[in-house]
Amino acid sequence: MAEKLMVSISGMRGIVGENLTASVATDYGCAFGTFLKNKYPAKEQQLTVCLGRDSRPSGQMLGSAVMAGLCSVGIDVIDLGLVTTPGVSVMLRQLACTGGVVITASHNPIQYNGIKLLLGNGIAPPPLEAEQIRRCFFDKDFAFADSASRGKVTSSEQTDAVHISKVLAIVDREAIAARKFKVVLDSVNGAGGPITKKLLVELGCEVVPVNDEPSGSFAHEPEPTAENLAGLGQIVQAEGTDVGFAQDPDADRLAIVDENGMYVGEEYTLALAAKHIFAKRTGNAATNLSTSRMIDDIAEKAGGRVIRTAVGEANVAAAMLENDCIIGGEGNGGVIDLRVGPVRDSLVGIALILQLMAETGKTVTQLVGELGGYYMNKAKFAADHTQARRVLDLAKDKFAGARLDTTDGCRFDFEDGWIHARASNTEPVMRVIIEAKDRPAAQEYIDAVSKIRDEVLS
Repeated sequence: MAEKLMVSISGMRGIVGENLTASVATDYGCAFGTFLKNKYPAKEQQLTVCLGRDSRPSGQMLGSAVMAGLCSVGIDVIDLGLVTTPGVSVMLRQLACTGGVVITASHNPIQYNGIKLLLGNGIAPPPLEAEQIRRCFFDKDFAFADSASRGKVTSSEQTDAVHISKVLAIVDREAIAARKFKVVLDSVNGAGGPITKKLLVELGCEVVPVNDEPSGSFAHEPEPTAENLAGLGQIVQAEGTDVGFAQDPDADRLAIVDENGMYVGEEYTLALAAKHIFAKRTGNAATNLSTSRMIDDIAEKAGGRVIRTAVGEANVAAAMLENDCIIGGEGNGGVIDLRVGPVRDSLVGIALILQLMAETGKTVTQLVGELGGYYMNKAKFAADHTQARRVLDLAKDKFAGARLDTTDGCRFDFEDGWIHARASNTEPVMRVIIEAKDRPAAQEYIDAVSKIRDEVLS
């Protein structure tokens, strides 16, 4: 059975040539453009959208199709070319665009691609507006422009320079450069290689590039998890470097390998960045319900607090903007610093962590050891909406004594840990994340959830 095209609050994602075709992408461009025209009916200036793509071979085709759709409804397009997702967010605000489009499937395998939409503030549309775009797409209710009013396409090659300048502005370049860090960078042949190498050179680092050509032919599975980064750890050991950094194809997520070649884990990316920020500034942080308590510990010691949101970058970014948060992100390796932009940004994560290493004089292993940490288990299993609801209902009964947050699925908080169970926004699966003070404590919760899952799915 063919996989269904996913159109959700996170944008569009599908398998190229199967359910994601040029005509589909054109219609999605028409839908987004029509939405923008309806949102700004009295705007005197011409509406403009900037568009960038990651390195997937299908990106140019889909990008051209989206641009055709936008132009057909009277929206001008600035083609940024092959750039990172955070780069698009930076440039749409730099160029005062009405919106942005990123052609990317993030960490998904090569057969996938997707279309991510951004509003003029640099973040994805909120649920109500995302539903308007979705409805317009399925109903094909497009506001086509006449020949004289069609949009035009121009291009810009300034993304890397603008993005790097904004990242450099939030760190002490000289302090980092003085340490002469040796860094392995694995960009998985995605969009992050060229710009991140430039940033590291600006920071005075010796760079050992791995899979840095943006060919889109991923050298390994693109999600930056432990099992996919064993090779990076070996290179760190062989080269004797200070740290290894791994990006996903659109460079909004960052994973870390320590100086011994050991995978640190994506949860530590945000925690280490927050450790640096809270040592310098006073304020609050924002993250989603699925992110480790490490950031709560860091914020509490600094007199701050953590605002928890539903899973999704847009939800975290909105909370950060509303509460003027000094740092935020998600436990998937996504760091958000509003001084650069309201999206997850691996370049921001790299710069802040190098700054922390430079100022403390400590290794990644030492810094991670100071955080303490917890034992975390992440799992997912196939479940339709009915099954997911049943799992959550049984979990509410089982964990009736826990503090319950139903913002996004169910998060159960206990004194020694927590469970977050939710249906995915992008695929027909249920995700369950469990964190506890140690593995034995976590195992009790893992076993309890497994029993519920088996009861529902058997």
